[in-house]
Amino acid sequence: MRFSPILPVLALATLIAGCAGSAIAPNYTSQNPDIMRIGNERPADPQVETENLGSYCVKVTETWNEQGETPDGQQLWALDTQRSVVPCN
Repeated sequence: MRFSPILPVLALATLIAGCAGSAIAPNYTSQNPDIMRIGNERPADPQVETENLGSYCVKVTETWNEQGETPDGQQLWALDTQRSVVPCN
């Protein structure tokens, strides 16, 4: 019996067409826009704050970092938060 290469090629083409048709469109939204933004300009970093927690204080530093881009070329920005213990004054 002679092997026909057309069947595996046809099966592969059908598989690829089926998977490509069910691709999920990305959703670039956030329930809290204070931690993620979309745009080509970097958002301004918030002020450094010191929180008094009773027996000690915490310095909170927040910075915006680029996290890639959307399919249409806009930048994705995510807010990083760093906390460190400092003496209360």
